[in-house]
Amino acid sequence: MSKIQFDKPGNFLYPLPAVMVSCSDKKGNNNIITIAWTGTVCSDPAMVYISVRKERYSYPMIRETGEFVINLPSEDLTYALDKAGCTTGKKIDKFRELGLTPAESNVVDCVSIAEAPVCLECKVTQVLELGSHDMFLAEVVSVSVDEKFLDEKGVFHMDRCNLVAYEHGAYRKMAETIGTFGYSVRKK
Repeated sequence: MSKIQFDKPGNFLYPLPAVMVSCSDKKGNNNIITIAWTGTVCSDPAMVYISVRKERYSYPMIRETGEFVINLPSEDLTYALDKAGCTTGKKIDKFRELGLTPAESNVVDCVSIAEAPVCLECKVTQVLELGSHDMFLAEVVSVSVDEKFLDEKGVFHMDRCNLVAYEHGAYRKMAETIGTFGYSVRKK
């Protein structure tokens, strides 16, 4: 198999979750920023990160309050996901403009997006200044899920949420299940 090396290395770790991060400042102004530089850091305690450019409207909000909500968008929120990433909260109220509902969070003092099937409320524990982006490491302090994705036993089925992923400039549907953890070593 032949491979070609690119002259300039870049981030080719795809697909990534495409998320809508909601945040608020201490005056009560809300905003939504689209983030693809995000992921899991630790499971105990549950921790995640988001990386944000300092010049973004949401950056000082998150830096000031130390809180944000990662809202996982379903397929039907893809237009809002993209528009939130292509416009600035300095000029528009993204909740109003995108027809989204700000919902009161359980633990943090910023709103979540009511239409998102999964919302992770986060408190920043550390900010790492890295270069083009600063990384906000955060503990997940509350998780809310849309009850329509729970089965009769109360088990949450994320595969029914129709989540989207980001891949090198494109939004992708999450594909069908092709295996489950440990299937390669299970006794037959």
